[in-house]
Amino acid sequence: MNAENETNNLSIIHDLLQSAGLVGSDISSLQIEEIKGDGSSRKFWRISEKNKKVCLAVAPPNREAVSLAEARSARAIGMHLLQKQIPVPAQYGWDEDSGILLFEDFGDCKLHDYVLEHKKQENGQGEIRLKYQQLLKGLVEMQIRGAESFDSTWCWDTPQYDKKLIQERESGYFLKAFWLDLMGKEGTVALQEELEDLAVQAASIPATFFLHRDFQSRNIMLYDGKTGFIDFQGGRLGPLAYDLASILRDPYTELSRDLQEDLWDFYLTVLEQYRPVHRQQFRTEYLLLALHRNLQIIGAFSFLSEKRGKRYFRQFLRPAIVSLTDLLQDKFFQQYPALQNCMKVCGQEFVK
Repeated sequence: MNAENETNNLSIIHDLLQSAGLVGSDISSLQIEEIKGDGSSRKFWRISEKNKKVCLAVAPPNREAVSLAEARSARAIGMHLLQKQIPVPAQYGWDEDSGILLFEDFGDCKLHDYVLEHKKQENGQGEIRLKYQQLLKGLVEMQIRGAESFDSTWCWDTPQYDKKLIQERESGYFLKAFWLDLMGKEGTVALQEELEDLAVQAASIPATFFLHRDFQSRNIMLYDGKTGFIDFQGGRLGPLAYDLASILRDPYTELSRDLQEDLWDFYLTVLEQYRPVHRQQFRTEYLLLALHRNLQIIGAFSFLSEKRGKRYFRQFLRPAIVSLTDLLQDKFFQQYPALQNCMKVCGQEFVK
């Protein structure tokens, strides 16, 4: 983003702040500090006045159609979730032409930070369990209520979780960004056939619920004793078990298998308050979607670290591969020898 665009963005932010009544005409005491996103190329600013937080601002990386479409999704989906009383940031200002959005500042404490800190404490595991139970209640509400009156035209990417997305953005992402580009391996016919079969099965799962699709510990904020969800602009309709798998098998936090199972059971108990659940069927769906989420995140970490130069993400390849290797121990996946062999090779490289 060049200096002219930067100046223009800051001018729009000033106008939005004044239109929203967040600041007065005297902006001499206003502080606008650029802050980093994680894997996103969008620009973020924290706005404060006399050392008191006012809000955050976000702008797309450029004014290209796809970047503006993503910004409009953040605006529309965010407003929808707010109307459904889901804990996402309030919105204070929006500029349609630039895609700049002003929204509530949830602070800096991510669930990821909370888990890492509490793992060091004597009674930390119990506190972590309670925090996850709180957010899983919120997840169920978002999945159910977020799907009510959801308009798929809000989606900048695809309107629904389907086979095309799975093959392009999950198993295909893994094959290209990790297996080929990072590992220097070729995908065998057998591996591709197995991934095709798994994609068909995953795509057959009902996709009629709100899907965040990046529901992990760095997109969950903790503030004032509450839990807030961010980075939902990739939301669409999808299956229930995907976001559950994202948060339980999150390589950032590396929850123990026992805690994952406890929280899986807790989630279903909450879900059963809203709708009947066939637990055995849900377990199969969970395994399929956890697999594809794991493939997606390995592809993402590979791409971000190798192609975008964000080396911070490379450290999480190992826990993501350990998680996927562990998942493949389930008897459901024993009929996929090419995938098993692929992960054996990955383990030899990354898990030592």
